[in-house]
Amino acid sequence: MIDQYKRQIDYMRISITDRCNLRCTYCMPVDIERLEHESILTYEEILRICRSASELGIRKIKITGGEPLVRKDAINLIKEIKATPGIDFVTLTTNGVLLEEHTEALAKIPLDGVNVSLDTLNPNTFKKITGRDEFVTVWSGLQKLIKSGIPTKINCVPQKGVNEVELMDIAELAVKLPVDVRFIEMMPIGYGKEYEPIKGEEIKSRIKEKYPNIASQKKIRGFGPAEYITSEEWMGNIGFINAISHKFCASCNRIRLTSRGFLKPCLCYGDGIDLMTAMRSGVSDMELKNLISRAIEKKPLEHNFDRQEDSFHPDSISQELKRNNMEKREMFKIGG
Repeated sequence: MIDQYKRQIDYMRISITDRCNLRCTYCMPVDIERLEHESILTYEEILRICRSASELGIRKIKITGGEPLVRKDAINLIKEIKATPGIDFVTLTTNGVLLEEHTEALAKIPLDGVNVSLDTLNPNTFKKITGRDEFVTVWSGLQKLIKSGIPTKINCVPQKGVNEVELMDIAELAVKLPVDVRFIEMMPIGYGKEYEPIKGEEIKSRIKEKYPNIASQKKIRGFGPAEYITSEEWMGNIGFINAISHKFCASCNRIRLTSRGFLKPCLCYGDGIDLMTAMRSGVSDMELKNLISRAIEKKPLEHNFDRQEDSFHPDSISQELKRNNMEKREMFKIGG
């Protein structure tokens, strides 16, 4: 489907839970109130939205959380989404804590890719960032994932004064392993606003000093905005998602569905459509598709993260969308 700025929107990120088994300082540093089951989308509702979205041209689905694997029977949901007509690719983002026990099942689906969040290779720093002593478990799960043959990406959020000295070591995982390592600039959402980001260009410069023969990776890798570099010496690739320092809004192809059924056209703003309430109020499949369609058509031109105060983005949005305020929810409530 094409939005008002002629961008093809074919990718939907679906958060299936707010819950997580880690307490990362920039995401969910404290325990949260547990949502009642009735407060989040049922699997049947998620599948209904996927079917409607696929009929509008959504071809790629990313399953996120919170931590998606903590929700009971998440594997079966992923399997059913993968079997939905029109959905060509289904991938998963996880913190890796439950990977070891679920990798075999994910490979049988077969899942098209897994992104593993890993900000450090130091067990002590891992505990400092996540609040849990789970590094060995995550590392073991990551190794099993790589051996399974599922395409693997490692997501690292650089943080000044936290994992800054490790970034080259993390980058070099792509030298030694058949993985894509991606450095993602800290998003100024929720607790992330308290952290000073490290720009992707700074990290790229460090890598170039050690590997002067690197080249841009021309092959498209995945469906997101990462720009990749590679070398004949490496087993993998290194990518940079520079959402703040280098906007990629002109080529944005995604929408987001929160676990509470809120469809967001843009991560930056609090705008969206409450699909859960609409479905539980009895909308038909055609009406549901119309709601999704109108959200896509009115997707804003660009984010405005460089402005800290509440603001209105320049283009108007239809009456179905809430007012154009900056997003105030924490990232785990939106979906990673």
